[in-house]
Amino acid sequence: MIVRPKPNLLGILFSLKGSIAKRIAWRSLMVTLLASVIVLVETLHPAYFSKVNATPFTLLGLSLSIFMSFRNNACYDRWWEGRKQLGQMIIEVRSLIRETQVLGDSGERTGLLRGLCGFAHGLIAHLRHEDETRAIVSWIAVQASHPNLPDSVLQTLGARFSVLAREGVISEWRYTQLEARLVSLSQVQASCERIKTTPLPFPYTLLLHRTIYLFCILLPFAMAEPLGWLTPVFTAIVSYTFFGLDAIGDELEDPFGFDENDLPCDAILRTLEREILAALGEDDLPPALEPLDYVLT
Repeated sequence: MIVRPKPNLLGILFSLKGSIAKRIAWRSLMVTLLASVIVLVETLHPAYFSKVNATPFTLLGLSLSIFMSFRNNACYDRWWEGRKQLGQMIIEVRSLIRETQVLGDSGERTGLLRGLCGFAHGLIAHLRHEDETRAIVSWIAVQASHPNLPDSVLQTLGARFSVLAREGVISEWRYTQLEARLVSLSQVQASCERIKTTPLPFPYTLLLHRTIYLFCILLPFAMAEPLGWLTPVFTAIVSYTFFGLDAIGDELEDPFGFDENDLPCDAILRTLEREILAALGEDDLPPALEPLDYVLT
């Protein structure tokens, strides 16, 4: 995620960090070069372009803008929903830290809180298709053969809460509260998995990609005669806008990845680590992650 102060005019014009320009540079360059070739042909053979009318491109551009707005709003909703779910995970973990204080400084509480950290690391690894076992085992033992390792951690914690309730270490009311927190963490996991495993319908994306390419390729034919050699300039601006919005939507559609504009999952995990370790009485805490070249991972 990009974290930086609002840039000045020069920063707006020349900033590349966090910009989508690097991803679409080749596409915009190819379309601009094509526009230059079309203007050259129009200069040499103006009769070829005498009957080209810009009205269809105006209507197509308007329709394309509305359609892109719909898709980008849907992609941003996925990004924001992912952030809300990770925020809910922080809320539930902090609540569990407080509610397990009834156990005192026993080794029982240490195992439970470290299990929460293991769950958080396992969930992020699960969403990123990384090694879940490796992410969890440094915090809590886990059965590697389980089909859903983050959920297995919650099952282990729930079973331990049940034992503590039966043994009278915690009251039934306290057990109900703790179990409700685990249910909320399960809901967080299910919501994040829903975002990860349910992309936007492919026909929407395919239709948008095709229409953007057709519009940017055909647009110079309508602008060549009235604008002349200004056509490549305006084509570059239009292609940057449309290709850029399309690429931003692709990034936001999967908010748990490693793109510069994705959610800062590593920083969120580090926040949980520090708070859990501090609750366990440790003083040597890992440093909070800071933006590196404006990027918070």
